[in-house]
Parts: sequence; structure tokens; C-alpha cells
Amino acid sequence: MNAVMPRLTTFADGITAVDTEYVRPQMDASHIVVAGDRAAVVDTGPNTAVPLILAALEQLQVAPEAVELLFLTHVHLDHAGGAGALMRALPRAICVVHPRGAPHMINPAKLIAGTRAVYGDELYSKLYGEILPIDRERLAIAQDGQRFEFPGRLFECVHTPGHAMHHQAIVDHATSSIFTGDTFGLSYREFDTAKGAWIMPTTTPTQFDPGQLKGSIMRLMQFRPRRLYLTHYSEVTECARLASDMVDAIDEFVRIARAGGPHGMANIRLDLRRFAHESLREHGCTMSDIQIDAILGKDFELNAAGLVAWLKREAN
Repeated sequence: MNAVMPRLTTFADGITAVDTEYVRPQMDASHIVVAGDRAAVVDTGPNTAVPLILAALEQLQVAPEAVELLFLTHVHLDHAGGAGALMRALPRAICVVHPRGAPHMINPAKLIAGTRAVYGDELYSKLYGEILPIDRERLAIAQDGQRFEFPGRLFECVHTPGHAMHHQAIVDHATSSIFTGDTFGLSYREFDTAKGAWIMPTTTPTQFDPGQLKGSIMRLMQFRPRRLYLTHYSEVTECARLASDMVDAIDEFVRIARAGGPHGMANIRLDLRRFAHESLREHGCTMSDIQIDAILGKDFELNAAGLVAWLKREAN
């Protein structure tokens, strides 16, 4: 019996969120889709999440050899850091990845170097550890609109640039649900109020593009989803409202970035914090400023860095 005890949240339609315990509880989710005794997994979190995902499969009475598909929304390590290790534990699974992300799964050296540059060596080692490659023959390089059959389900990979050029969302046609990765940003459950979920874009370096991100959001809404499953963090409904909120927030992020300029990292971070705090107060959040910052502080830093990187690209 596996001694690891994962935090699981069970939803409709055979979908379960596994808390990957990345940084803190309810920050980063891997999702398992079960049909009978077979399963698919969407995103893995970091290496440390692999035992949690395997324990979750055990609790769901799904054998590792019954997992057929591992979908990666993109290859940032909080989404795909554990993919190589998990694939070694799932002998029949195929890993489905965007064409731009596939080379980094086969040889993760550049991905590791880029992540170290963002987080620094010490924090990188603490969060991610050793990233294992995936053999090319176990990858399915998903073209835009490519479909994958699963018992009673039909998954479609939709390329969604804006957060990253190698990003895809996974549409679950049978349930009118979409696994959105970071295309729909961050919606932490601690910020849910009587008004529903609160949402904020994530502009993590280095490929944020506001026009593409808004286009990707609108494209996903054309599927008329009833539920979205975000990696940060899991199920949200009221999809149309959240899409509108995301577009408005992206526009505000752009305004903040342009006001701060490509050398104004500190000012951009402060203005992002102000925007989030004001938005949360309007949403009915009663947490203290200190409590909000404890949840969003690192996101303010990463978003500011991503906006500065976008400004510098735009200027060239």
C-alpha cells in the first residue's frame, strides 16, 4: 500500500484534481481523468508530485499500466517538471505535447537553464530537482486541432499562445470542459467569495504576448465550455465572466507595464500588487494585505519580470 497521502478533489465526469504540493497547498494541480479502469493525466507538477499522482491513481483504483495519455499544457516546470519521471512509472502512456515543447522534453537542458535563470540556482534545486528526459518514441507531438480518443471521451489539443508559444489547452468534448494550463491565468480557491471565483493573468517570463493571449481566451470560449480546469487552481465555472475579467486584466497589465517602462521592474511590481488588492477588495475578499501578499507575492514578481521582458521584445 502506498504510504503517500495526496490531497484530492473529486469533480463530475471522472475528473480528479491532485494537489502537487508545489510551494503551498492549492497552488498547483495535476488532473486525472478516469474512464472505467483507464486514465489520462493532464500536467504533472514538479518531480516531487510524482509520488502523489501515483498514490492518487492507486486510490482511484487505476493501475499505472492503465494510464494511456499524459497531456502537457506546456513545458514550464511547475506543469511538466515531473513528466519524465512519471512516464517511467506509466509503462503504456504516451505524452502529448506541443511541437515547440517536444524538443525540451527530449532534451531538457535549455529548459533547465532558462528556469534557473528565472528562479536562481538555490530555489531551482529546491523546487524542481533533476529533470528526466522522455524518449522520442513515447511522445505524440500534437498539431493544432489534433484529437485523441479515450473511452467515452474525445480530447482536442488547441494551440493557445500568449502565456507561452508552446502552450496548448485540452478540450474534453464529452463534458464541455477545458484543461487550460495557464491560458486562463490564476484562480486560487482562497479568493473565492459570494461573487464566485477571482482570476488574474500570469505573465511569467519569457514569452508573454497580450494580443495572442486575448485571442487564445476568445478561441477557447468558442467551444462554449461549462467548466475550466486551471493548473492554478483547478475547477472554475462562470466561464464567460472569467474570460471577460481576464481580458480586462490583461489590458490593465499592459497599461501598468507601459507606465513603468522596460526598466521599471519595481514600479510595475508595486502597481500589479495595487491592482490585485483593489480587484480583490471589489470582489469581496476580506483577507488582510499580509495574507494576500503571502499568496500572490511571488506571482507579482514573476508577472513583473514577464511584462518587462515583453516590453523589451516589443521595443526591438
